[in-house]
Amino acid sequence: MTATKTVQGSFTEKAIEYRSCPASVSMADPWYDIATIDHFWIKRRFEVLQQMAGSLIRDARQLAEVGCGNGLLQREVEDNYGREVMGFDLNEYALKRNVSKRSPVCCYDILQTDAALASRFDLIFLFDVLEHVSDQNGFLKAVLFHLAPSGQVLLNVPAGQWAFSAYDKAVGHKRRYAINDLRKISQECGLFVHGWTYWGLPLLPTLFLRKLWLMGKQSEGEIISAGMDSRTPGFNKVFGLMARCEWIPQKVVGTSLMAVLNRKPLESRNC
Repeated sequence: MTATKTVQGSFTEKAIEYRSCPASVSMADPWYDIATIDHFWIKRRFEVLQQMAGSLIRDARQLAEVGCGNGLLQREVEDNYGREVMGFDLNEYALKRNVSKRSPVCCYDILQTDAALASRFDLIFLFDVLEHVSDQNGFLKAVLFHLAPSGQVLLNVPAGQWAFSAYDKAVGHKRRYAINDLRKISQECGLFVHGWTYWGLPLLPTLFLRKLWLMGKQSEGEIISAGMDSRTPGFNKVFGLMARCEWIPQKVVGTSLMAVLNRKPLESRNC
């Protein structure tokens, strides 16, 4: 049994389909008030996605995003590819602020494995979600339940456990990843890395500075604001230009790691 409710407020008006009851998640709400469609990091993440897997978006019949939050990725796919992305999340605070224009938005716990959604999606986005999950194996197996037999998962996670800081704790990160970490957990669940890249190499100095700057700060809101806010449009533009000064794919180091996961191991020059 599902229900649809239109949520109204000063920020948005969005029809949310309730397949599950809202629940707390390991993700701090203040992040959604800072992360916007124009934020340099959000824009750079999508540019990397386009270089890595733009053809997958065009060719997929049905797309979904697990952990869609306030809909930034959904909106980017809509604007750039004209495709709808069904969004799943349990955080009602974020869902109410979802900025997608026509993509369905569902309050849904994928661990419930709704039979109506079994094997439905050719491409599932899992962007900056896995690092918030305690039971990675159970979560990825639930993602697989919703994936078509020949489908693929497009995943993004923060890179480098050495960079773990107060910011990671404040936003609910359990861990950061190297490519070998991702390969191991994926294979345990029946998924294989087909193509991958680190990205954010030019932003590494800011990651070091953020780690130092946040030492001694106690307030969650203050930590998230200091760690994510680009301060001014000028700084946002400068950081955006900096972020583009790298080749993709690159296998050296970065602030994030993006990968395409398949059900079967495939030969790929990107592996």
